[in-house]
Amino acid sequence: MENLVITGTETTPQITFTKETGTLLIEGKSLVDDAKTFYKPVLDWLSKYSKDPAKQTELVIKLEYLNTDTSKQFLDLFNQLEKVPNARVVWNFSDEDEDMEEMGQELAELVTIPFEMRSM
Repeated sequence: MENLVITGTETTPQITFTKETGTLLIEGKSLVDDAKTFYKPVLDWLSKYSKDPAKQTELVIKLEYLNTDTSKQFLDLFNQLEKVPNARVVWNFSDEDEDMEEMGQELAELVTIPFEMRSM
């Protein structure tokens, strides 16, 4: 299985999913007009990964901003990740960014996967 790398732009995040280490990183901005289409390859990769994951899996989110459409796709991502043993989410947010902190807290309440809030 190949790693997943999607180069970020002004409106889309950098995505680097590394199978060998179990490190899944999403960083930048997610202002995607059609988040469902953008995140489809990410969900497809995660579905395949869940059949033969690394011993530990950590989805690290480091976003400056995300829109509502993206947050819906993140719920799908987290639900898929719940099927992976020893998986967790690390939600990074700036100390000055209450909106991103609150978004992480709201998403954490909707899933059962271990969810760590980390201020940067």
